[in-house]
Amino acid sequence: MARPSKAVYRRRRLVFFTGLIVLLAAIGVGAWLLIAQPWAATAGQDAAPTSTATSTPATSPSPEETGEESPSPEPTTSAPAPCRAGDIVVDAVTDAETYPAGVSPQLSISLSNKGAVSCTLDVGSATQVFTVTSGEDVWWRSTDCQENPSNMVVTLEAGQTVTSAEPVVWDRTRSDVGTCDQENRARAPGGGASYHVAVSIGGFNSANSRQILLY
Repeated sequence: MARPSKAVYRRRRLVFFTGLIVLLAAIGVGAWLLIAQPWAATAGQDAAPTSTATSTPATSPSPEETGEESPSPEPTTSAPAPCRAGDIVVDAVTDAETYPAGVSPQLSISLSNKGAVSCTLDVGSATQVFTVTSGEDVWWRSTDCQENPSNMVVTLEAGQTVTSAEPVVWDRTRSDVGTCDQENRARAPGGGASYHVAVSIGGFNSANSRQILLY
């Protein structure tokens, strides 16, 4: 009997190896399915959970349960009381000490709270009084011809000092409630004459007056 040619051997080996590869591939797929199937099943269990937990609303433990002390309520802040005479210092302020002829003095008020606590005070124009005197003679008072007085209650902090923003101008004339509309009122003498300015605000008077000289 004649031996098969080399070409026949090659074809037989090819068929054998091809079958072997297919067999091994089939075994490998089966093994992979055997291993991967439980995870696939678990991954597919999206529906029912194994147990149902009853949810309850979250609550904060009470101070008794934690052993902590309850926070104390914040203290209420009371409104400041009206200012007292012993705490308030009032001073007259002028824009200069001497005034040439034709220059009118500008008068202001310095107000200080020397107390340890805040207090309230009416600092409106209705409570402000500027008085200019020469010896015992009252030459001018700001309230004699005042127009549209107003009230304004403010809080002065402890240790705070404030000065009136808008000065009051003395036109160097003698004031009188009966001469407010007169243009030719008596004028205060100059030539170095001395005058004293005193102030009052909110019922508190300046302890001292401020001297000015008119020329």
